[in-house]
Amino acid sequence: MYVPPKLSRRKLIRLGAATAGTLALRPFGVLPALAQSGPSYRALVCVFLFGGNDSNNTVIPMDSANYQAYTSIRGALALSGTDLTPTVQDVNGNPYAFHAKLTEVSSLFSSKALAVVANTGPLVAPVTRAQYQAQNSPLPSNLFSHADQQLAWQSSIAQGHSPTGWAGRVADYIASQNLNSSKFPSFFSVAGNSLIGTGASTQPVAISPGGSLQLAGFNSSAASQARLQSLESLLTLHTGASLAQAANGIMADSIADANALSAALAKGTALKTTFPTTSIGAQLKQIAQVIQVASDLGMTRQIFFASLGGFDTHTNELNTHNTLYAQLSPALAAFFEATQELGAANDVTTFTESDFSRTFQPTSGNGSDHAWGSHHLVMGGAVQGGQIFGKFPMFELGGPDDTDTRGRWIPTTSVDQYGATLSTWFGVPQSALATVFPNLANFSSSNLGFLG
Repeated sequence: MYVPPKLSRRKLIRLGAATAGTLALRPFGVLPALAQSGPSYRALVCVFLFGGNDSNNTVIPMDSANYQAYTSIRGALALSGTDLTPTVQDVNGNPYAFHAKLTEVSSLFSSKALAVVANTGPLVAPVTRAQYQAQNSPLPSNLFSHADQQLAWQSSIAQGHSPTGWAGRVADYIASQNLNSSKFPSFFSVAGNSLIGTGASTQPVAISPGGSLQLAGFNSSAASQARLQSLESLLTLHTGASLAQAANGIMADSIADANALSAALAKGTALKTTFPTTSIGAQLKQIAQVIQVASDLGMTRQIFFASLGGFDTHTNELNTHNTLYAQLSPALAAFFEATQELGAANDVTTFTESDFSRTFQPTSGNGSDHAWGSHHLVMGGAVQGGQIFGKFPMFELGGPDDTDTRGRWIPTTSVDQYGATLSTWFGVPQSALATVFPNLANFSSSNLGFLG
Protein backbone atom coordinates (compact mmCIF):
# COMPACT_ATOMS: atom_id res chain seq x y z
CA MET A 1 0.00 0.00 0.00
CA TYR A 2 1.37 3.42 -0.94
CA VAL A 3 1.54 5.83 1.99
CA PRO A 4 1.86 9.53 1.12
CA PRO A 5 4.94 11.13 2.64
CA LYS A 6 2.98 13.43 4.93
CA LEU A 7 0.84 10.63 6.39
CA SER A 8 2.57 8.14 8.64
CA ARG A 9 1.80 4.45 8.40
CA ARG A 10 0.51 4.37 11.97
CA LYS A 11 -1.82 7.32 11.34
CA LEU A 12 -3.07 5.67 8.17
CA ILE A 13 -3.92 2.59 10.21
CA ARG A 14 -5.76 4.72 12.79
CA LEU A 15 -7.76 6.49 10.11
CA GLY A 16 -8.72 3.34 8.26
CA ALA A 17 -12.06 3.06 10.01
CA ALA A 18 -13.12 6.52 8.89
CA THR A 19 -13.34 5.66 5.19
CA ALA A 20 -17.02 4.77 5.14
CA GLY A 21 -17.76 7.44 2.57
CA THR A 22 -15.70 5.61 -0.06
CA LEU A 23 -17.48 2.29 0.33
CA ALA A 24 -19.69 0.81 -2.34
CA LEU A 25 -23.42 0.78 -1.65
CA ARG A 26 -24.79 -2.49 -0.36
CA PRO A 27 -28.51 -2.78 0.49
CA PHE A 28 -29.57 -4.38 3.75
CA GLY A 29 -33.34 -4.35 3.45
CA VAL A 30 -35.90 -2.87 5.79
CA LEU A 31 -35.91 -3.52 9.51
CA PRO A 32 -39.09 -5.25 10.67
CA ALA A 33 -41.49 -2.96 12.50
CA LEU A 34 -41.96 -5.05 15.63
CA ALA A 35 -42.71 -3.62 19.04
CA GLN A 36 -39.94 -4.29 21.52
CA SER A 37 -40.26 -4.12 25.27
CA GLY A 38 -37.30 -3.92 27.57
CA PRO A 39 -35.68 -2.19 30.53
CA SER A 40 -35.77 1.55 30.85
CA TYR A 41 -32.17 2.01 29.72
CA ARG A 42 -29.38 0.02 28.09
CA ALA A 43 -26.07 1.07 26.59
CA LEU A 44 -23.32 -0.64 24.62
CA VAL A 45 -19.79 0.77 24.78
CA CYS A 46 -17.23 -0.31 22.18
CA VAL A 47 -13.53 0.18 22.96
CA PHE A 48 -11.62 -0.34 19.71
CA LEU A 49 -7.93 -1.24 20.04
CA PHE A 50 -6.48 0.12 16.80
CA GLY A 51 -3.46 -1.55 15.22
CA GLY A 52 -4.23 -5.18 16.04
CA ASN A 53 -3.88 -6.13 19.70
CA ASP A 54 -1.78 -9.25 20.28
CA SER A 55 -4.40 -10.90 22.46
CA ASN A 56 -2.19 -13.97 22.83
CA ASN A 57 -0.60 -11.93 25.64
CA THR A 58 -3.85 -10.49 26.98
CA VAL A 59 -5.01 -13.67 28.69
CA ILE A 60 -3.17 -17.00 28.88
CA PRO A 61 -4.36 -20.49 29.89
CA MET A 62 -2.21 -21.60 32.82
CA ASP A 63 -2.80 -25.34 32.83
CA SER A 64 0.44 -27.23 32.43
CA ALA A 65 0.04 -28.40 28.81
CA ASN A 66 -1.15 -25.07 27.40
CA TYR A 67 1.32 -22.94 29.31
CA GLN A 68 4.24 -25.15 28.30
CA ALA A 69 3.19 -24.88 24.65
CA TYR A 70 2.72 -21.13 25.06
CA THR A 71 6.21 -20.52 26.49
CA SER A 72 7.99 -22.78 24.00
CA ILE A 73 6.42 -21.13 20.93
CA ARG A 74 6.19 -17.51 22.06
CA GLY A 75 9.87 -17.36 22.87
CA ALA A 76 10.92 -13.80 23.72
CA LEU A 77 7.27 -12.70 23.90
CA ALA A 78 6.30 -15.31 26.52
CA LEU A 79 5.09 -13.84 29.81
CA SER A 80 6.06 -15.39 33.13
CA GLY A 81 6.42 -14.51 36.79
CA THR A 82 5.92 -10.80 37.42
CA ASP A 83 4.84 -10.32 33.78
CA LEU A 84 1.55 -12.01 34.69
CA THR A 85 -1.21 -11.36 37.19
CA PRO A 86 -1.74 -14.04 39.82
CA THR A 87 -3.54 -17.02 38.34
CA VAL A 88 -7.33 -16.85 38.54
CA GLN A 89 -9.83 -19.62 37.93
CA ASP A 90 -12.88 -19.43 35.73
CA VAL A 91 -16.21 -20.70 37.03
CA ASN A 92 -15.22 -24.22 35.93
CA GLY A 93 -11.96 -24.18 37.85
CA ASN A 94 -9.69 -23.71 34.83
CA PRO A 95 -6.63 -21.51 35.52
CA TYR A 96 -5.85 -18.32 33.57
CA ALA A 97 -3.59 -15.32 34.01
CA PHE A 98 -3.74 -11.87 32.45
CA HIS A 99 -0.91 -9.59 31.42
CA ALA A 100 0.53 -8.01 34.58
CA LYS A 101 -0.57 -4.51 33.45
CA LEU A 102 -4.17 -5.77 33.29
CA THR A 103 -4.47 -6.09 37.06
CA GLU A 104 -7.86 -4.38 37.19
CA VAL A 105 -9.15 -6.52 34.32
CA SER A 106 -8.08 -9.64 36.21
CA SER A 107 -9.90 -8.41 39.33
CA LEU A 108 -13.05 -7.74 37.31
CA PHE A 109 -12.82 -11.28 35.91
CA SER A 110 -12.46 -12.70 39.43
CA SER A 111 -15.45 -10.67 40.65
CA LYS A 112 -17.49 -11.95 37.69
CA ALA A 113 -17.96 -8.51 36.14
CA LEU A 114 -15.88 -9.40 33.07
CA ALA A 115 -15.71 -12.31 30.64
CA VAL A 116 -13.42 -13.28 27.76
CA VAL A 117 -14.72 -14.23 24.32
CA ALA A 118 -11.97 -16.33 22.77
CA ASN A 119 -10.68 -16.62 19.20
CA THR A 120 -13.17 -14.29 17.53
CA GLY A 121 -12.88 -12.66 14.13
CA PRO A 122 -14.50 -11.84 10.79
CA LEU A 123 -15.91 -14.90 9.02
CA VAL A 124 -18.30 -15.42 6.11
CA ALA A 125 -19.01 -18.92 7.39
CA PRO A 126 -17.14 -21.43 9.58
CA VAL A 127 -13.88 -22.49 7.95
CA THR A 128 -11.31 -25.18 8.67
CA ARG A 129 -7.57 -25.18 8.09
CA ALA A 130 -8.01 -27.53 5.12
CA GLN A 131 -10.66 -25.30 3.56
CA TYR A 132 -8.54 -22.19 4.13
CA GLN A 133 -5.47 -23.70 2.53
CA ALA A 134 -7.46 -25.08 -0.41
CA GLN A 135 -9.16 -21.68 -0.84
CA ASN A 136 -12.44 -23.51 -1.51
CA SER A 137 -14.50 -21.78 1.18
CA PRO A 138 -15.59 -18.11 1.23
CA LEU A 139 -13.07 -16.05 3.18
CA PRO A 140 -13.02 -12.45 4.45
CA SER A 141 -11.72 -9.89 1.97
CA ASN A 142 -8.09 -8.82 2.33
CA LEU A 143 -7.26 -10.78 5.45
CA PHE A 144 -4.42 -9.36 7.56
CA SER A 145 -4.96 -5.82 6.18
CA HIS A 146 -5.42 -3.21 8.91
CA ALA A 147 -7.92 -1.00 7.10
CA ASP A 148 -9.99 -3.85 5.67
CA GLN A 149 -10.19 -5.79 8.91
CA GLN A 150 -11.07 -2.68 10.92
CA LEU A 151 -13.99 -2.22 8.54
CA ALA A 152 -14.93 -5.90 8.73
CA TRP A 153 -15.08 -5.75 12.52
CA GLN A 154 -17.11 -2.53 12.45
CA SER A 155 -19.50 -3.56 9.68
CA SER A 156 -19.76 -7.30 10.40
CA ILE A 157 -19.54 -7.76 6.63
CA ALA A 158 -16.50 -9.97 6.16
CA GLN A 159 -16.58 -10.21 2.37
CA GLY A 160 -17.04 -7.02 0.37
CA HIS A 161 -17.54 -3.55 1.75
CA SER A 162 -20.50 -1.91 3.44
CA PRO A 163 -21.58 1.73 3.74
CA THR A 164 -23.07 0.98 7.18
CA GLY A 165 -21.79 -0.46 10.44
CA TRP A 166 -23.48 -3.11 12.54
CA ALA A 167 -24.10 -0.69 15.42
CA GLY A 168 -25.47 1.81 12.89
CA ARG A 169 -27.95 -0.81 11.70
CA VAL A 170 -28.88 -1.43 15.33
CA ALA A 171 -29.43 2.34 15.63
CA ASP A 172 -31.69 2.12 12.56
CA TYR A 173 -33.76 -0.48 14.39
CA ILE A 174 -33.94 1.66 17.54
CA ALA A 175 -35.16 4.61 15.44
CA SER A 176 -37.70 2.48 13.57
CA GLN A 177 -39.25 1.43 16.88
CA ASN A 178 -39.14 4.91 18.44
CA LEU A 179 -37.44 3.44 21.51
CA ASN A 180 -35.87 6.83 22.26
CA SER A 181 -38.22 9.73 22.89
CA SER A 182 -36.00 12.29 21.16
CA LYS A 183 -34.19 12.65 17.85
CA PHE A 184 -30.78 12.79 19.47
CA PRO A 185 -28.57 10.18 17.74
CA SER A 186 -28.43 6.73 19.33
CA PHE A 187 -24.74 6.33 18.41
CA PHE A 188 -22.23 8.60 20.14
CA SER A 189 -18.49 8.54 19.38
CA VAL A 190 -15.81 10.14 21.55
CA ALA A 191 -13.09 8.87 19.18
CA GLY A 192 -13.86 10.55 15.87
CA ASN A 193 -15.78 9.26 12.89
CA SER A 194 -16.22 5.51 12.65
CA LEU A 195 -18.03 3.17 10.30
CA ILE A 196 -19.49 1.06 13.09
CA GLY A 197 -22.09 3.70 14.01
CA THR A 198 -23.18 4.73 10.52
CA GLY A 199 -26.69 3.54 9.68
CA ALA A 200 -28.76 3.52 6.53
CA SER A 201 -31.28 5.96 7.99
CA THR A 202 -29.45 7.23 11.08
CA GLN A 203 -26.21 9.10 11.55
CA PRO A 204 -23.81 9.12 14.51
CA VAL A 205 -22.64 12.07 16.52
CA ALA A 206 -18.95 12.53 17.36
CA ILE A 207 -17.34 14.75 19.99
CA SER A 208 -13.91 14.97 21.57
CA PRO A 209 -13.80 14.44 25.36
CA GLY A 210 -14.47 17.79 27.01
CA GLY A 211 -15.36 19.31 23.66
CA SER A 212 -18.58 20.78 22.35
CA LEU A 213 -20.88 20.22 19.39
CA GLN A 214 -21.75 23.91 19.35
CA LEU A 215 -20.84 26.01 16.32
CA ALA A 216 -17.68 28.06 16.74
CA GLY A 217 -17.89 31.85 16.43
CA PHE A 218 -21.01 32.39 18.52
CA ASN A 219 -21.35 33.51 22.12
CA SER A 220 -24.07 34.61 24.54
CA SER A 221 -24.16 38.29 23.45
CA ALA A 222 -27.36 39.64 21.91
CA ALA A 223 -25.68 40.33 18.58
CA SER A 224 -24.17 36.88 18.40
CA GLN A 225 -27.44 35.17 19.30
CA ALA A 226 -29.22 37.23 16.63
CA ARG A 227 -26.73 35.98 14.02
CA LEU A 228 -27.26 32.40 15.19
CA GLN A 229 -31.04 32.75 14.95
CA SER A 230 -30.68 34.15 11.45
CA LEU A 231 -28.56 31.16 10.44
CA GLU A 232 -31.11 28.75 11.89
CA SER A 233 -33.89 30.51 9.97
CA LEU A 234 -31.94 30.31 6.72
CA LEU A 235 -31.53 26.56 7.20
CA THR A 236 -35.32 26.14 7.16
CA LEU A 237 -35.73 27.82 3.76
CA HIS A 238 -36.35 25.64 0.71
CA THR A 239 -33.60 26.25 -1.82
CA GLY A 240 -34.92 24.04 -4.61
CA ALA A 241 -31.51 22.33 -4.81
CA SER A 242 -31.57 18.83 -3.33
CA LEU A 243 -27.91 18.80 -2.27
CA ALA A 244 -28.17 22.20 -0.62
CA GLN A 245 -31.42 21.17 1.05
CA ALA A 246 -29.80 18.00 2.42
CA ALA A 247 -26.81 19.96 3.69
CA ASN A 248 -29.12 22.46 5.39
CA GLY A 249 -30.98 19.61 7.07
CA ILE A 250 -27.77 18.08 8.37
CA MET A 251 -26.61 21.43 9.71
CA ALA A 252 -29.96 22.08 11.38
CA ASP A 253 -29.93 18.63 13.00
CA SER A 254 -26.37 19.19 14.22
CA ILE A 255 -27.32 22.47 15.86
CA ALA A 256 -30.30 20.80 17.52
CA ASP A 257 -28.10 17.94 18.76
CA ALA A 258 -25.57 20.41 20.14
CA ASN A 259 -28.24 22.35 21.99
CA ALA A 260 -29.78 19.19 23.42
CA LEU A 261 -26.43 17.84 24.59
CA SER A 262 -25.33 21.11 26.17
CA ALA A 263 -28.64 21.48 28.01
CA ALA A 264 -28.53 17.89 29.27
CA LEU A 265 -24.89 17.99 30.42
CA ALA A 266 -25.59 21.21 32.31
CA LYS A 267 -27.99 19.20 34.49
CA GLY A 268 -25.36 16.59 35.36
CA THR A 269 -23.31 16.51 38.54
CA ALA A 270 -19.61 15.82 38.97
CA LEU A 271 -18.80 12.12 39.12
CA LYS A 272 -17.19 10.89 42.32
CA THR A 273 -15.31 8.21 40.40
CA THR A 274 -11.73 9.19 39.59
CA PHE A 275 -10.70 8.44 36.01
CA PRO A 276 -7.07 8.16 34.89
CA THR A 277 -5.75 11.22 33.05
CA THR A 278 -5.16 9.35 29.80
CA SER A 279 -6.88 9.58 26.43
CA ILE A 280 -8.92 6.42 27.00
CA GLY A 281 -9.67 7.56 30.55
CA ALA A 282 -11.01 10.89 29.28
CA GLN A 283 -13.09 9.17 26.62
CA LEU A 284 -14.74 6.78 29.05
CA LYS A 285 -15.34 9.60 31.53
CA GLN A 286 -17.14 11.57 28.80
CA ILE A 287 -19.30 8.53 28.04
CA ALA A 288 -20.17 8.15 31.74
CA GLN A 289 -21.19 11.82 31.85
CA VAL A 290 -23.51 11.34 28.88
CA ILE A 291 -25.01 8.19 30.41
CA GLN A 292 -25.71 10.20 33.56
CA VAL A 293 -27.98 12.56 31.61
CA ALA A 294 -29.53 9.97 29.27
CA SER A 295 -33.03 10.63 30.56
CA ASP A 296 -32.60 14.36 29.95
CA LEU A 297 -31.67 13.53 26.35
CA GLY A 298 -34.73 11.30 26.03
CA MET A 299 -32.61 8.18 25.51
CA THR A 300 -33.38 4.61 26.52
CA ARG A 301 -30.88 3.00 24.12
CA GLN A 302 -27.40 4.35 23.38
CA ILE A 303 -24.26 2.98 21.72
CA PHE A 304 -20.88 4.57 22.38
CA PHE A 305 -17.50 4.31 20.66
CA ALA A 306 -14.08 4.90 22.24
CA SER A 307 -10.62 3.85 21.11
CA LEU A 308 -7.00 3.32 22.04
CA GLY A 309 -4.36 3.12 19.30
CA GLY A 310 -0.78 1.94 18.98
CA PHE A 311 -1.22 -1.85 18.92
CA ASP A 312 0.67 -2.43 15.65
CA THR A 313 3.50 -4.21 17.47
CA HIS A 314 5.86 -5.51 14.77
CA THR A 315 8.74 -4.78 17.16
CA ASN A 316 9.25 -4.01 20.85
CA GLU A 317 5.90 -5.52 21.77
CA LEU A 318 6.51 -6.12 25.47
CA ASN A 319 7.33 -2.48 26.20
CA THR A 320 4.42 -1.28 24.05
CA HIS A 321 1.95 -3.52 25.88
CA ASN A 322 3.32 -2.38 29.23
CA THR A 323 2.39 1.16 28.22
CA LEU A 324 -0.96 0.52 26.51
CA TYR A 325 -2.37 -2.05 28.92
CA ALA A 326 -1.43 0.24 31.81
CA GLN A 327 -3.76 2.81 30.21
CA LEU A 328 -6.55 0.43 29.22
CA SER A 329 -7.03 -1.56 32.42
CA PRO A 330 -7.50 1.26 34.97
CA ALA A 331 -9.73 3.16 32.53
CA LEU A 332 -12.02 0.14 32.15
CA ALA A 333 -12.13 -0.33 35.91
CA ALA A 334 -12.93 3.35 36.50
CA PHE A 335 -15.70 3.22 33.92
CA PHE A 336 -17.26 0.17 35.58
CA GLU A 337 -17.03 1.93 38.93
CA ALA A 338 -18.75 4.98 37.41
CA THR A 339 -21.62 2.86 36.12
CA GLN A 340 -22.00 1.47 39.66
CA GLU A 341 -22.01 5.03 41.01
CA LEU A 342 -24.77 5.90 38.54
CA GLY A 343 -26.76 2.79 39.41
CA ALA A 344 -26.40 1.63 35.80
CA ALA A 345 -23.85 -1.21 36.04
CA ASN A 346 -26.42 -3.80 34.95
CA ASP A 347 -27.56 -1.58 32.08
CA VAL A 348 -24.17 -0.84 30.47
CA THR A 349 -22.06 -3.44 28.65
CA THR A 350 -18.54 -2.57 27.50
CA PHE A 351 -16.73 -4.67 24.91
CA THR A 352 -13.48 -4.59 22.95
CA GLU A 353 -12.79 -4.90 19.24
CA SER A 354 -9.50 -4.76 17.31
CA ASP A 355 -8.25 -5.19 13.74
CA PHE A 356 -7.03 -8.72 14.48
CA SER A 357 -4.70 -10.55 16.82
CA ARG A 358 -1.11 -11.30 15.89
CA THR A 359 1.07 -14.27 15.08
CA PHE A 360 1.78 -16.60 17.97
CA GLN A 361 5.31 -16.98 16.67
CA PRO A 362 7.30 -13.77 17.33
CA THR A 363 9.26 -11.75 14.80
CA SER A 364 13.02 -11.18 14.94
CA GLY A 365 12.42 -7.73 16.45
CA ASN A 366 10.56 -9.09 19.49
CA GLY A 367 7.23 -8.25 17.94
CA SER A 368 4.53 -10.10 16.01
CA ASP A 369 2.88 -9.93 12.59
CA HIS A 370 -0.73 -9.56 11.46
CA ALA A 371 -2.99 -12.52 12.18
CA TRP A 372 -6.72 -13.24 12.53
CA GLY A 373 -8.70 -14.64 15.49
CA SER A 374 -8.40 -12.70 18.76
CA HIS A 375 -9.64 -12.75 22.34
CA HIS A 376 -11.91 -9.96 23.56
CA LEU A 377 -13.12 -8.52 26.85
CA VAL A 378 -16.77 -7.95 27.78
CA MET A 379 -17.52 -6.03 30.99
CA GLY A 380 -20.65 -5.07 32.90
CA GLY A 381 -23.12 -6.05 35.57
CA ALA A 382 -25.15 -8.15 33.12
CA VAL A 383 -22.08 -10.07 31.91
CA GLN A 384 -21.79 -13.72 32.87
CA GLY A 385 -18.36 -12.97 34.21
CA GLY A 386 -15.46 -15.16 35.27
CA GLN A 387 -15.93 -17.29 32.17
CA ILE A 388 -14.24 -17.95 28.83
CA PHE A 389 -16.75 -18.12 25.99
CA GLY A 390 -15.76 -19.88 22.78
CA LYS A 391 -12.49 -21.78 22.87
CA PHE A 392 -8.80 -21.04 22.77
CA PRO A 393 -6.91 -22.33 19.72
CA MET A 394 -4.55 -25.26 20.00
CA PHE A 395 -1.10 -23.80 20.61
CA GLU A 396 0.60 -25.62 17.76
CA LEU A 397 2.27 -24.04 14.75
CA GLY A 398 0.82 -25.70 11.68
CA GLY A 399 -1.86 -27.24 13.90
CA PRO A 400 -5.60 -27.52 13.22
CA ASP A 401 -6.31 -23.88 14.19
CA ASP A 402 -3.41 -22.32 12.24
CA THR A 403 -3.80 -20.85 8.76
CA ASP A 404 -0.13 -21.60 8.01
CA THR A 405 2.84 -22.29 10.28
CA ARG A 406 3.07 -19.08 12.34
CA GLY A 407 0.05 -19.24 14.60
CA ARG A 408 -2.46 -17.14 12.70
CA TRP A 409 -5.49 -18.57 14.45
CA ILE A 410 -8.61 -19.30 12.40
CA PRO A 411 -11.54 -17.82 14.38
CA THR A 412 -13.96 -20.28 15.90
CA THR A 413 -16.38 -17.49 16.84
CA SER A 414 -17.53 -14.89 14.31
CA VAL A 415 -17.94 -11.15 14.69
CA ASP A 416 -21.58 -11.79 13.71
CA GLN A 417 -22.14 -14.02 16.74
CA TYR A 418 -20.29 -11.60 19.03
CA GLY A 419 -22.31 -8.61 17.82
CA ALA A 420 -25.61 -10.53 17.76
CA THR A 421 -25.17 -11.51 21.42
CA LEU A 422 -24.57 -7.87 22.35
CA SER A 423 -27.49 -6.71 20.18
CA THR A 424 -29.92 -9.27 21.60
CA TRP A 425 -29.21 -8.06 25.12
CA PHE A 426 -29.56 -4.49 23.84
CA GLY A 427 -33.11 -5.21 22.67
CA VAL A 428 -32.91 -6.25 19.01
CA PRO A 429 -35.29 -9.20 18.49
CA GLN A 430 -34.33 -12.37 16.67
CA SER A 431 -36.47 -11.34 13.70
CA ALA A 432 -34.31 -8.24 13.12
CA LEU A 433 -30.88 -9.81 13.64
CA ALA A 434 -30.64 -11.05 10.04
CA THR A 435 -30.86 -7.46 8.81
CA VAL A 436 -28.17 -6.28 11.21
CA PHE A 437 -25.94 -9.34 10.63
CA PRO A 438 -26.63 -10.71 7.12
CA ASN A 439 -24.24 -13.69 7.51
CA LEU A 440 -25.53 -14.75 10.92
CA ALA A 441 -27.52 -17.66 9.50
CA ASN A 442 -24.24 -19.30 8.44
CA PHE A 443 -23.39 -20.00 12.09
CA SER A 444 -24.91 -22.50 14.50
CA SER A 445 -25.68 -20.04 17.29
CA SER A 446 -26.72 -16.40 17.35
CA ASN A 447 -26.26 -16.04 21.11
CA LEU A 448 -22.98 -16.95 22.79
CA GLY A 449 -24.50 -16.63 26.26
CA PHE A 450 -22.11 -14.13 27.81
CA LEU A 451 -24.93 -11.72 28.70
CA GLY A 452 -27.76 -12.54 31.06
